[in-house]
Amino acid sequence: MNKLTSLIAKNKAFSWVLGFQLFRFLVLPFMGLMPQDAYYYLYGQNLSLSYFDHPGMIGYILRFFSELFGKSVFVIKLADFTITTLTIASFYKLASYFLSKKKVERALILITTTLFISILSFNSTPDVPLLLFWTLSLICLYKAIFEDKKWFWIFGGIAMGLAFNSKYTALLLQIGLILFLIFSNKHRKLLISPWVWLSLIISIIVMFPVFWWNYQNDFASFTFQSSERTTSISEFKISPTNFFGAIAHQLLLLLPILFLVIITFTYKYIKRALLKFKIPQAKTLFLLAFFIPTFVGFFSITPIYWVKLNWMMPSYITGIILAGMFISNKLVKTQIVFSVVFHLLVLVQILFYVFPIKSDDTWIGWNELAIETENLQEKYPNTFVFSDDNYKTSACLNFYMNQKVYAQNIIGMPALHFDYLGDDLSNLKGKNAIFIDSDKGFKDHQMKGDFNPELKYYFEKVTEIQPIIIKKHGKEVRKFWVFYCENYQAKNN
Repeated sequence: MNKLTSLIAKNKAFSWVLGFQLFRFLVLPFMGLMPQDAYYYLYGQNLSLSYFDHPGMIGYILRFFSELFGKSVFVIKLADFTITTLTIASFYKLASYFLSKKKVERALILITTTLFISILSFNSTPDVPLLLFWTLSLICLYKAIFEDKKWFWIFGGIAMGLAFNSKYTALLLQIGLILFLIFSNKHRKLLISPWVWLSLIISIIVMFPVFWWNYQNDFASFTFQSSERTTSISEFKISPTNFFGAIAHQLLLLLPILFLVIITFTYKYIKRALLKFKIPQAKTLFLLAFFIPTFVGFFSITPIYWVKLNWMMPSYITGIILAGMFISNKLVKTQIVFSVVFHLLVLVQILFYVFPIKSDDTWIGWNELAIETENLQEKYPNTFVFSDDNYKTSACLNFYMNQKVYAQNIIGMPALHFDYLGDDLSNLKGKNAIFIDSDKGFKDHQMKGDFNPELKYYFEKVTEIQPIIIKKHGKEVRKFWVFYCENYQAKNN
């Protein structure tokens, strides 16, 4: 312990890492439940080989932590924080293979000060385990390729498989490995090595539960993740909003200094490759192989498709190591200043909710909604509860209420993994229900006045009742429309 204290005292990089992680840990108790937290917690409470929208790793992790420490919002956040801290530690190990001590420290500061690390520390998403197993995969592959440690091909295969079991974008690991071997003159001979192919086969074996679940469910997850997006991209409609929105997201996640450094070296390496046909030396090529396909690949489709802010996150691992090769100490200090300011703003928002969020993607009001809904059930006894916003309201109420809360499959609409929980909706026939509908653009106390016509098809009578208004610090912050639905008639869809 004394050695650790001495190391931190002498090493400014570790001091910054400790400071930011301590800040994040202290913020955890003040973070409310996010809809994603609740939805992936639902994964963990309904164990399966895989799930409709994503593989199940984040659900398994939340289940493990809840079994150890109990069910609470803090435990969910603790799981995210712990896994993300392990990612930072793994990143440090990986960076040490490519950078000098001083540059490793700069890279460590860069990744720790980003907002994307804070997001992963506070919010349950498949990206939380993805980035850990992505980083571990690269450590293993480095050991196998550059240190000729054969057993690490096996460990690398396992890690790549676990990354895929976290999120489908992990397939870019196998793609990156093959691209590296193709373009590396020194290591191209490994393409005929049985160890490389053993590693890939092992990764597929580890992935097998996800493939088997899809096979059993008509490849529902693979279809969901690919068909709509492929159709949208094939339409090739140029949208400046998508492009500039992606830039804004990356500026926010990485902060301006780091983002501009990454853009600069990306342009530099692509220009060298296209105009001068120069291939970087092997270690740099290795980093680029796991950066370019993800970062440039997703960025290239932003003019025609809305790329979500987290899709490029895996590329940050090697991208930040590459940034550590170029960035000056002065720019690192500027990055820290930006980060401190942004994190203080985040803290103010979390504590005081200064800026209202016109979305259900918020940590505000879910527990209060659950309490108000239970109060309504006392006035309207023997009712079940459902919502129709894909998963958000239903998942959050499921977390807080000691009863089953349903989604839009009640009225015959696709409901993501709620369709795969094995619920026999015919058991609800003849029952009354309370339907909750979030007013994202909350402006007044007025009733909605209309409702989804599907409600009339599934219920004999639908009556709107007074909306639920949620307050925080005495300020009205959220509104939910409420409908009393009588005599449910389950249909065979």
